[in-house]
Amino acid sequence: MKRLLILSILFTMFLPGLFSQRFLGSVIAGMNLSKIDGDEVDGFYKAGANFGAALSLPLDEKQHWTVTLELLYTQKGSYKKYRAAGHFDTLVYAANMFTDVDRSVAFDPKMKCKINLDYVEIPIMVHYEDFRSGCSIGAGFSWGRLVRAKEIYNGFLRTTNVRSKTYSTSDWGIFADARIKLWRGLKLGIRYQYSLVPVRKMTYTTVKTNGATDSWNRKFYNTSISIRLMYIINEKFKKDEHGKWVKDTSSTSKK
Repeated sequence: MKRLLILSILFTMFLPGLFSQRFLGSVIAGMNLSKIDGDEVDGFYKAGANFGAALSLPLDEKQHWTVTLELLYTQKGSYKKYRAAGHFDTLVYAANMFTDVDRSVAFDPKMKCKINLDYVEIPIMVHYEDFRSGCSIGAGFSWGRLVRAKEIYNGFLRTTNVRSKTYSTSDWGIFADARIKLWRGLKLGIRYQYSLVPVRKMTYTTVKTNGATDSWNRKFYNTSISIRLMYIINEKFKKDEHGKWVKDTSSTSKK
């Protein structure tokens, strides 16, 4: 973790200055709305942080096409408060689904599910930007390293953490990204991301009120919608013939 923190600081502070003629450095801050496909919980109810830094390399003189590398701390998972009783009795369902629960923690009948999965993530993408509006669209892939894991199911705290290997330590994903310019180098972005491979495989086993058991298999996939602000530190602007601020591509064009 300390090495990742040092890398993040170096990534943010030094690289944009070293390559200021070609690279654009950015800082990023925002939030995730997340869910996990396969965990019996629906909806993007898990809120988490998404922040870090980025380096962008324009691929053409007009800077329409750009490749961007990011270093992020991102919080994913799933969350839902209440599970209405269905064909399972709620308390029996909660008590018998898992054996590795911490019984010293008080049962919370209002808590359906809460999974916290925190990653240090490295996304890379290619995006196209409209020169006049400053809006862009792009797509890419990412690799995330799990640094924190915690689970609560139906009010019971499970003994899940990074070392327990309950979840894969790596999360490989793909994403689509769109941004709009708010003011000069400040942009608002939205990103949809989905895991390429399962972050976990799990068998659910429950006991019904009549004593019969039910089992089914699930694969877990991280799914998230990220809403973020990005500020490009060393991007240059000039006024066009209409007095509107547009990107000055002369300072970062290829030599």
